Amino acid sequence: MANQHVVHRQNGTWAVLGENNTKDTSRHDTQAEAIQRAREIAINQKSEVITHGIDGKIRERNSYGNDPYPPKG
Repeated sequence: MANQHVVHRQNGTWAVLGENNTKDTSRHDTQAEAIQRAREIAINQKSEVITHGIDGKIRERNSYGNDPYPPKG
């Protein structure tokens, strides 16, 4: 159950990188494509997608099944 990070690469592509992995899981031409693939993996693994901007800072976090305190209602 590894969180999936969406990160920008120097060649202009976007990559999905599993937490603590040294190799990219996949590479994509757009950030949207990378986010979609990361979401599919995270849903399957019940983990989080952590989206980074071009500057490397975290822009967004989305959890898929691993919320410690799910909202009521």
